Amino acid sequence: MVTQRGRRDAADSPGRAPRRPRRPATPDADNAPTAEMPAVPAGEPGRNGDAPEAVRAKSIPEAAVARLAVYLRVLSGMSEQGATTVSSEELSQAAGVNSAKLRKDLSYLGSYGTRGVGYEVGVLVSQIERILGLTRQHKVAVVGIGNLGHALANYGGFPGRGFPVEALFDLDPDLIGVPVGGLPVSHMDDIPRICAERGISIGVIATPPTAAQSVCDRLVAGGVQCILNFAPVVLQVPAHIEVRKVDLAVELQILSFHVARRADDAAGNQGNSGIPGAVTPSENGNGRRNGTGPDGGRGMVVRS
Repeated sequence: MVTQRGRRDAADSPGRAPRRPRRPATPDADNAPTAEMPAVPAGEPGRNGDAPEAVRAKSIPEAAVARLAVYLRVLSGMSEQGATTVSSEELSQAAGVNSAKLRKDLSYLGSYGTRGVGYEVGVLVSQIERILGLTRQHKVAVVGIGNLGHALANYGGFPGRGFPVEALFDLDPDLIGVPVGGLPVSHMDDIPRICAERGISIGVIATPPTAAQSVCDRLVAGGVQCILNFAPVVLQVPAHIEVRKVDLAVELQILSFHVARRADDAAGNQGNSGIPGAVTPSENGNGRRNGTGPDGGRGMVVRS
């Protein structure tokens, strides 16, 4: 129980208007308990005149948005195979999350399923597509037609998911005018004009890091609203521009950490086997894990 000091109930202060309770500390939005959303009739605006989908979208944590995209991919595959309903357990297993988190994520959509039946696949697909803004296409421009840019320009999965690649840019004079994936490559100096003319809303930066900020500025000048950045730099953008950074080297380093940690755990288990009275790596006799502090976190192994 948490005791709050320095507060009185209205009954303790006759003649005074009751004080407004303090707003509780904001919990981790991704782990906070989910309360059911009040239903908003179709077509009726929410607070501040927002459409119902906009009201719901604003309440969804970013981590849940990423999982919704995974659910959509899984559900689309199920729909193609003829599935009409799916249980939370089936969907959570296919998406690689626990069923409680999945039910919470879907509750942000206002979808709670039917006991004993589950969720309607078609309904979930349409709900997630609306929330993710996939009811209309988002035109994409790729800047930097090297190996990665070539692969992105030729990837056939983008148009089918509502992201047609409509423009390609590079500085190499040998590439200018050459079609890649059916589109001619334009010069980077033409980014603002072409992006504005073709209504490009998403820009993909696949250039060397030294060119990334200049490319970003040109994309913003052309009216691009969102940027997917593969260059290992932090971009400076206006507040209204959304940026997602993809650093493949960092992802590989994270995977390397997990491989090294498992190898250390395996070596520790092997070293303790067969020794009379030896404690296991999970318990050191004091109720704590080996190599951990009072907070229960895993200690780090430092090698010279």
